[in-house]
Amino acid sequence: MKFKFTNKKVTLPKSVHAYAEKKVSKLERYFQTEPEASVVFSVEKGRNNAEVTVRVGGTILRSAQSTPDMFVSIDAAVADIERQLRKNKARLEKRLRKDAFVRTAEADETSFVPDEDEEEYNIVRTKRFPIKPMSVEEAVLQMNLLDHTFFAFKNEDAEGAFAVVYRRQNGGYGLIEDD
Repeated sequence: MKFKFTNKKVTLPKSVHAYAEKKVSKLERYFQTEPEASVVFSVEKGRNNAEVTVRVGGTILRSAQSTPDMFVSIDAAVADIERQLRKNKARLEKRLRKDAFVRTAEADETSFVPDEDEEEYNIVRTKRFPIKPMSVEEAVLQMNLLDHTFFAFKNEDAEGAFAVVYRRQNGGYGLIEDD
C-alpha cells in the first residue's frame, strides 16, 4: 500500500505515522490491486482530526474522525472505512479481491465492526431539468436564488463541461468539475 501523510498545523512524532500505516494497511486485504492511502492529520479546537482516504481503481473510500486522542481518531477512521466496505459488500465484490470478505482468525480478533445488512437504495423522486451553460458565478447566484445546497450546470468557462457548485459547511463554496 502506498501512503501519503499530511500534517496540517500540527507536528506529530513518527510513531503516529507508523501507527496509522499499520492500521490502514489492514484494509489492504480487501483489494486486488495496490491501493493508495492518504492520511491527513490536524488539530482544531483541542480535537485531533484524522482523515483517511483510500483510492483503488475507480473506488474512493473516505472517513474523517475527530476525537481528543489522535490514535483513537485513526482507529475510528479505519473502522468507519471497514464498515463502509462491509455495508456495501455485494456492490463492491466485483471490484474487490475475490475472498475479501472471508473471515480469518486474525480478522476476528482485531475487527470489532459488526456485519451489517445491506440496505437497498430507494430512489423516491426523479427530477429532470435542462442543464444550461453558464459561468461559475452565475451558477452560484442561481443556487442561492433557489436556496439549494448544490447546483448542476454546464461550465461555459470549461467548454461546456459538466460541473456542480455547492455550499460548504464553513460558509464558502465548492466546485466539482468533470475531467
